Amino acid sequence: MDFFDKKKYDITKLIKENFPKVKIIFKGDRIIANGEDSLIILLKNRLDSLIFLIKENDNINEKIINSIMSGNGDKLIASIYEKVILYGVKKKKIKAHTVNQIKIVNAFENNDMVFAIGPAGTGKTYTGIAVAVKALKDKLVNKIILTSPAIEAGESLGYLPGDMKDKLDPYMQPLYDALREMITIEKLNDYINREIIEIAPLAFMRGRTLDNAFVILDEGQNTTHNQMKMFLTRMGNNAKFMINGDPGQIDLPYGTRSGLKEANDILKDIDGIKIIYLDDSDVIRHRVVKKIINAYKDRKHLN
Repeated sequence: MDFFDKKKYDITKLIKENFPKVKIIFKGDRIIANGEDSLIILLKNRLDSLIFLIKENDNINEKIINSIMSGNGDKLIASIYEKVILYGVKKKKIKAHTVNQIKIVNAFENNDMVFAIGPAGTGKTYTGIAVAVKALKDKLVNKIILTSPAIEAGESLGYLPGDMKDKLDPYMQPLYDALREMITIEKLNDYINREIIEIAPLAFMRGRTLDNAFVILDEGQNTTHNQMKMFLTRMGNNAKFMINGDPGQIDLPYGTRSGLKEANDILKDIDGIKIIYLDDSDVIRHRVVKKIINAYKDRKHLN
């Protein structure tokens, strides 16, 4: 199928109008684009969303196409394409609200390792936790492992007070917040006590082989080359790995390349690994958050 067929409307014109700073050449159903890396990634992301929707629905009109390419399409199509992942506490519907969040859910159907890369508020962590909890409830895995680089403590947690859970809680709070919406407090505490849900610092992954587990690495942008390689090679049989990260919030020492960015370059063409890019169109927090992201993005271009 030629997704850029002009019989109904001029999709190529709409794409070019929304990306005036990118040189775009159309060759059949292929696109050649030249411009800033950030804009190319954004263009690819929006085109993926457009193709996804065209495959799902033949009734896409010019208004929706223009909204998707401008980053506002999810509001128009949310009621049609929202995907219930599972039912959480008090039967709350835990949903993937945007096209890119749906892509994360769908990616795990055909891939064992998924990267979710994008700014704060785009639902990376929440969606990943939901998929993991569903896999646990469906008995597709035996446990969930949550990990994160504790960069502020230099990965040296021994001097912090309390047991391992107490030491890690500040770093894992976004994951806990999501879990509490999906699992009752009593059951969550039971799972943690029985290590069905395990919270472990990234440094403690070394030397392990993680079988029959859904493993989520949060804040992946703050891993080094060695840490990311170590983590990725822990994957055992019947395991699902998810790596979340925001390249715009790297806290590593100056001159240290992010393991997330490196992995993005090295692994993008490997079968069984899927990389999903999210952007400000996926922000589901307060409407001001999207404006903040755009303001900082504009500031970065000025610098």
